[in-house]
Amino acid sequence: MSAASSTVRRGGAAGLTGRRMRAATLVRLSLAGNRTDRLRTGLTAVSGLCAALALFAAATVGAIHGGHWIPDPAQDGSSIMAPGSEQYASLMLVEAGLRPGVIFALALLALPVLALAGQCIRLGAPARDRRLAGLRLAGATPGQAVLIAGAETAAASLLGAVLGFGVYLVLRVVLDQRTPDGRLLLPTDVLPHPLVIAGILALVPALAGGLGVLLMRRVLITPLGVVRRIRERGPRPWPGVLIVLGLVLFAPRTLDLLHRLDLTERVPGDGRLPEWTPLAMMGAGVLCVILGVVLGTGWISFTVGRLLRRYGRGPVSLLTGARLMADPWNGSRTLGALLAAVVFGAAALGYRADLGAEFTAYDRYNRIVSPRGGGMGAPEAPEFYYHGVRLAMAAVTIALLVAAGGVLVAFAEGIVARRRTFAAMTASGVPRRTLGGVLFWHTFAPLLPALLLALVSGAALVRTLRTEISVGGGPDLAVCADPAAPDLATCVTKVIADPFIVQPVPVPFGQLALLAAGALLAMAAVVGAGMLVLRSSTDLEELRAG
Repeated sequence: MSAASSTVRRGGAAGLTGRRMRAATLVRLSLAGNRTDRLRTGLTAVSGLCAALALFAAATVGAIHGGHWIPDPAQDGSSIMAPGSEQYASLMLVEAGLRPGVIFALALLALPVLALAGQCIRLGAPARDRRLAGLRLAGATPGQAVLIAGAETAAASLLGAVLGFGVYLVLRVVLDQRTPDGRLLLPTDVLPHPLVIAGILALVPALAGGLGVLLMRRVLITPLGVVRRIRERGPRPWPGVLIVLGLVLFAPRTLDLLHRLDLTERVPGDGRLPEWTPLAMMGAGVLCVILGVVLGTGWISFTVGRLLRRYGRGPVSLLTGARLMADPWNGSRTLGALLAAVVFGAAALGYRADLGAEFTAYDRYNRIVSPRGGGMGAPEAPEFYYHGVRLAMAAVTIALLVAAGGVLVAFAEGIVARRRTFAAMTASGVPRRTLGGVLFWHTFAPLLPALLLALVSGAALVRTLRTEISVGGGPDLAVCADPAAPDLATCVTKVIADPFIVQPVPVPFGQLALLAAGALLAMAAVVGAGMLVLRSSTDLEELRAG
């Protein structure tokens, strides 16, 4: 508190106790702090850099022009691709209809990074609480405390975003590679609109500053940061409604129902919904499912804690149950980004299974209809679609790693903040392995059912589209009667019934299990690293005053 008080005296009465805080005073108060505060500032800046890079990459793909299909003026009834994107080697960048998926995958990477920034903001929270409480007791108003709490986080994120823009410009030069035929591997020839660049540079610090203010709300309410909480009942399972709503919105049958109810006639014009309506409904469905899974972790934590308190035997289970019931929303805060990545990954694996079933159905159909090959109606370039799924899973892997880093920061911060409590328990005879067991089960007890919920919800999104592939079943076909004929021109044809192929879409249990194993392995590494912090935080020296 002495550092805060001396800073207040240097700022003067007009700098702090007046209606408006001077900019110089705000900067000095925002940068005040100890070594932990500087570490938090550095980690927040790195998080802002990574988030800005992901958003700049997504904006770059959005800046590509051309690639959409337009009517061919030379021929009636045919279409050609509009020029402007033919210089790229990847079809994911060439075709306008595929670029939104790339943009979504890149924007997905920004979510766990922003969650990591939120965890970094919590680093050294007790010391910062005392510092801001000292400023409040010295005469700062709640509004001035809001400025200080938000400015120190926003300034670090702004620095990271600006550095991220610099790194982005350097990467455009370093990654400017071409294929042997002269096509670009990445869109290094385009830049986002200046307004988009300015928006990203402003969005990252605005979100980080908002998180900083939200996390410091207790100090803003009372200078001493004392908030009495009495939990009479736990969270309710209402997030399950969000999951069901998301599945309904994602299903194409919902749009068909709107047409059958003639709701489209209310739209002025030609009586049809806008072209972007299906994509908007599917995006809203994914968002609802992710929110339902993340928020539902609070109810899962409280329920698991209540079961451990009722049926647990031994200090580990009882202490774990008490901690889960006391703060059930801890799982939603710390595991939210990881669970969101798992939902997206499960949906991508379900889509890959759907693609495999479709290709298998067409292969079966073509073998029956045309043993000589050259079947009709089969999707082209299956490897291209599989490559898109692999890109999505690469994004999910990076998101899982970043989310695990955020959990590690929160895990270590929680141990350091309670180091004197842990040291006192160790001094009173509680074994370290008991404390380690409490921390382990406090993480994994709600994680296991929440992870299962995320896997089921993500896979169910794709299952709402279709559960089987149907090919054929149309009018009779004329096929070659002699497969050994020298060519198709001399082949004698015969008329057969069009075969009807039904191929069920399998549930990728094996791949979903691998995704779950990867998430659990990452969390096990996080807990293992946290145990090292626990060992140093339970030394008896932590009981010393000062």
